[in-house]
Amino acid sequence: MVRFCLALLLVPSLEAGNFVVPGKVSTPYPTLNHLAVEWEIEGDDDLDATCEVRFRAEGGSVWEEGLPLRRVPAGTSRKTTPIFAWTNRLSGSVFDLEAGRMYEVELRLQDPDGGEATRRVRCATRPEPVAGEDLPVRKGAKADLAGVRPGEILLLADGDYGEVVFQRDGEPGKPVVYRSASGKAVFREISLTNRKWVYLEGVTVNGPVRMNGTEYCVVRRCVIRSQYGIKAYRPGMRNACVEDNVLTGIREWKPEIMGAGGENEGEGIQFTGSGNVIRRNRVIGFRDCISHMEDEGAVPQRCNDILNNDILAGLDDGIEADFAWDNCRVLRNRLTNCFVGISSQPGLGGPNYFCRNVMYNIILSPFKLHRFSQGDVITDNTVVKAGDALGIQTSEPFDHVVITRNLFIGGPPPAGATFGGYRPGRGRAVDVQTFGEHCVIDGNAYAVIGGPFEGKIRTRTFHALPGTGFEEHGRVVEVRVALPGDPARFFDPPDLSGLDMAGAYAGEKVPRYGPGG
Repeated sequence: MVRFCLALLLVPSLEAGNFVVPGKVSTPYPTLNHLAVEWEIEGDDDLDATCEVRFRAEGGSVWEEGLPLRRVPAGTSRKTTPIFAWTNRLSGSVFDLEAGRMYEVELRLQDPDGGEATRRVRCATRPEPVAGEDLPVRKGAKADLAGVRPGEILLLADGDYGEVVFQRDGEPGKPVVYRSASGKAVFREISLTNRKWVYLEGVTVNGPVRMNGTEYCVVRRCVIRSQYGIKAYRPGMRNACVEDNVLTGIREWKPEIMGAGGENEGEGIQFTGSGNVIRRNRVIGFRDCISHMEDEGAVPQRCNDILNNDILAGLDDGIEADFAWDNCRVLRNRLTNCFVGISSQPGLGGPNYFCRNVMYNIILSPFKLHRFSQGDVITDNTVVKAGDALGIQTSEPFDHVVITRNLFIGGPPPAGATFGGYRPGRGRAVDVQTFGEHCVIDGNAYAVIGGPFEGKIRTRTFHALPGTGFEEHGRVVEVRVALPGDPARFFDPPDLSGLDMAGAYAGEKVPRYGPGG
C-alpha cells in the first residue's frame, strides 16, 4: 500500500477541475436545414477544451468540415424573472443542410489537460412541410371547416369567414390543409390553439393568428394586417414553419415613438418555443417585427431559425432574439429602417448565431447585447447607419461573445438628432466599452463616411487599424455607399449586394467563428 501511494505521488498531477470528462451527446430540435449538437461535459474549468466537427449525408463517402462546437460554461442569467440556468457543455450547429436527410456527425473532443474522446451520431433534418400532391382536394366554405380529415386539402371559397377557431388535427404525413388559391378567403381572426399538423395557406387575415400550444403547424403565403400578427404565447409553438407571408402592422415610422418606451405597441411574429422556422416573410410596421418572448413569458427557446426575412420599420427591434437558450440561428435577413437591428438581451448561454444579415438605416445599434447576454456569435453581417456603426451601450456586460468578419459603416448623424429620447452615437466606427473577459472582437472591417475615423474599445480610443489586444486583424476600408443623411426618413431597401468583406484582408486568414466562409 505504501509503495502504491508513493507511485501516485510521482505521477504528474492534473489540476482538479481542468480535466474534461465527456458526457452525453444529444441533437435537439432538428430543423429543416440545420442540426444542433450538444455535448455535456464535466470539468474543464480553464475552458480550453475544443471539439472539431465533420459531417456527411448518410451513405456518402466525403466528409465535410463543420464549425467547431462552442465552449459553453455552466451559468445562470442575472436580473431576469425567473432566473434561468444552463449546463457545462460544448454546443453548436451544422448549417445549411438538405431537408429530410439523415446525416452522420463526427465529434472530436480534445483538452490539453486530458479527456480526449471521439463520438459519432446519426441525426436527420426535418422534411419540408408540404402537402403531398396525392392528397385529395375538395372545395368548401365556412360550414366545411370542421369536417376536414387528416390528409385532406380544403380549397376555401372566396368570402368573409369572420373569427374562426380551428378544431381538427392532422397527423404526421397527413396534415389538415386549409388553402385559398385567390387570397380572397378573408378572416377577422384565426385560432390554431393546441392544433397539430394543420397547414394554413394563402388566406387573408385582418387580425391575429394565434398559435399557442401548436406542434408542426404551418402558416404559409398569407396576408396578415393587424396590430399583432402571428402570436404563440405560453406554452408556445414547436416545430412550426412560418414562411412567405406578408405581415403589415399599424405603426408609422415616427422618431417620437421609437424605442422601448415609445407608444409603438404591436408585434409582427411573436413566439416562444423551440424548433421553429421563420423564413422569407416580409414584416413591416411593428414595435418588434420578429420576436421571442421574454422573462416569465418564455419557455425554452432553442434551435429556432429566423432566415431570409425582409424586415422594415421595426420601431424598437427588427429581430428580438432575447432569451434564446442555444442554437438559435438568425441568418441572411434584410433589415431596413429599424430602431435596433437584432436584440439579444440576454442570450442564455448560447451559442446563438447572428450571421450574414444586412442592415440599412438602423437608428440606435445594429446589435443590442444587454442584460448580461452570453454566447452570441456575430459574423459576416453588413451594417450601414448614421451614428456609431457598431455601438453597444450597456452597463451590464455581455460575455463569451464573438464579433468578427463584419462590415460596419457609419458616420456623423444630423446635428441634434434624437429618436425616442435616444441618440444614434457621434459617428464612431465602433464604440463598445463594457464586456467580459471571454469575448473576441477581431477581424472586422470599418468605414466612416463624412468624418474622421475613430473607434473606442473598452478605454482605448484609436484612429487607425489594425489594433492591439482587440481588432488585431481589423481593417479600415473605403466603400461607396449612401449613408442615410436623415435617419428619421423612411428609406426604401437599397441594393447592398456589392458590399462585403472581399479584398479587405488581402489574402490574410481571419479566424472563422460563424457560418461565413
